[in-house]
Amino acid sequence: MRKVGEMRTSELETIGDAELVEELSVLTTQTARMRARMSDIIEELDRRRNHTTNSHVVKSW
Repeated sequence: MRKVGEMRTSELETIGDAELVEELSVLTTQTARMRARMSDIIEELDRRRNHTTNSHVVKSW
């Protein structure tokens, strides 16, 4: 099997349906993992930003 991302469009024409479906499955899984990771990173950045904002709040009472 070829590595994902190393194929040109013209090469796709020479590959069988099963291999194309397998590659699509791999790409779909990778996309889902990347989206989940991005979500985790955004959540962590938000947490840090809120923590920093809250730690700099001056209480006036």
